[in-house]
Amino acid sequence: MNYSTEELKEKIAKLKAKLSVTVVAHFYQRDEVFEMADIVGDSLELAKKTQDDDAEFVLFCGVGFMGQSVKVLSPQKRVVMPKIACCAMARMIDTLYFDESVAFLEKNGIAKESVLPITYINSNADVKAKVGEMGGMVCTSANAKMIITNALKEGKKILFVPDRCLGQNIANQMGLKSMVIGLGGDPKECDIICYDGFCSVHQLFSVEDIEFYRKKYPGILIAVHPECDPKICDRADFVGSTSQLIKFIEELPEDQKVAVGTEFNMVNRLRPKNTYILSSTKPECPTMNETTLEDVYLTLKSIEDGAPINEIFVDEKTQYWAKIALKRMMAL
Repeated sequence: MNYSTEELKEKIAKLKAKLSVTVVAHFYQRDEVFEMADIVGDSLELAKKTQDDDAEFVLFCGVGFMGQSVKVLSPQKRVVMPKIACCAMARMIDTLYFDESVAFLEKNGIAKESVLPITYINSNADVKAKVGEMGGMVCTSANAKMIITNALKEGKKILFVPDRCLGQNIANQMGLKSMVIGLGGDPKECDIICYDGFCSVHQLFSVEDIEFYRKKYPGILIAVHPECDPKICDRADFVGSTSQLIKFIEELPEDQKVAVGTEFNMVNRLRPKNTYILSSTKPECPTMNETTLEDVYLTLKSIEDGAPINEIFVDEKTQYWAKIALKRMMAL
């Protein structure tokens, strides 16, 4: 297929007008894909917004667990993805590793009944379902502190999966003790026990990057995502989720310089002046960038042809418990 970008955009627009489909895109998508979306946002925001949408199809530009979340919350919708790209962090944990983490706590003298699991939304539906079955819930980077605050009221140990950085950063903010499974420590002495997962993109930022920008631009602000390593977050002026970072930067005076530690595509769409990427390399999420305009067009064409590709399905039991885990979060 040798269509130009503009030709593809025109074809996509015509198919969108013809079909009962809503195109949604995560903030980390390529610019040209992002521009074609009807709804944009972070992962939970997109899943919630599509609940109120009347279209038969949701065409989700993002990674696999996000499409699953839409299907779990809106099982009546048909969810398709141009690419079922897999978030590297979500791939780091599955139901077997989750069970092994619970077994680790039991082996160290903590009864399963004394554990409350919390999974970051960056996890697949089967892990969310495991968490739901154990009485736990989902969190996002924006609400993790609130979720953990409420969870601790039950007097249980928190098993936080899969992102060790988010779990440790929240523990540090709250003055709690944490550890990472496999990296040493006594879980009986900790409030939050973290699984050893991480975001490969947010691991790219370093203390040296912060020192470079502070030296080059005295007075610059450092704003980072809580998926960054704790030593980065400890040195930042602002730590927040994707939506919180956007709001923080939009509200800065135009002449205030800020270096941002999160995914490249999102930062690149922020204000054009005095905003820098906090990295000497390009922090671009490879799986988020798998989706192309051609993929979007071909997926829409498959709907028109009556043979949708890359449709997302979640089995009934997984859907039931994953939805409970999500609903417990949303109720708070």
